[in-house]
Amino acid sequence: MSKILIVEDEAKIARFLELELKHEGYETETAGDGRTGLEKALKKDVDLVLLDIMLPGLSGIEVCRRIRQESQVPVIMLTAKDDVTDKVAGLDTGADDYMTKPFAIEELLARIRVALNRHARPGHKPNLLTHGKLVLNLSSHSAHYGEDELTLTKKEYELLEYLLRNKNIALTREQLLNNVWDYDYFGDTNVVDVYIRYLRQKIDDRFKVHIISTVRGVGYIIKDER
Repeated sequence: MSKILIVEDEAKIARFLELELKHEGYETETAGDGRTGLEKALKKDVDLVLLDIMLPGLSGIEVCRRIRQESQVPVIMLTAKDDVTDKVAGLDTGADDYMTKPFAIEELLARIRVALNRHARPGHKPNLLTHGKLVLNLSSHSAHYGEDELTLTKKEYELLEYLLRNKNIALTREQLLNNVWDYDYFGDTNVVDVYIRYLRQKIDDRFKVHIISTVRGVGYIIKDER
């Protein structure tokens, strides 16, 4: 699981980012000023930094400059300023990317995935689940089919991950509910069928392949390709 440091002095924005990132499966840590952010960013367990440019103590530009003196951790700068000089300054000091507030959280999440993939640590092998051209990167919480990124919701991703972890095992709807939805489900198991249909639309139908098979009277399975 990747750990993301949020350096943001506006508490509401920091909390919003924290909740969204945790919802996507990331670990998070926060800092409300530049000096604290710099200290936390240089810890070895941080995988990416979301760095506001307007911070008390040290500016985001200065924090980024000092990070780059000691670390190549990916940095995405966030700011309310839509000024080309700020963007240039941020990128010149070593930021990997730049987003202007307000931004769509989906776009930020996509940029985070790209930055994490690009900056895989030297000697660090990504934690992958694969099935032919289908690849789940558990470190960056992303999914690809060949070169194409799959846009999956959190629950779609977790369902696909569970199926891949249990390849060649026919899983009942009850098993999937208990392990993916994380509660004992009494009653209609139709929610599993609905999410299987979503996955098939995004993978099987899109790429004209057959990944998820129905086991009549049991549930679903992903079988090794032969």
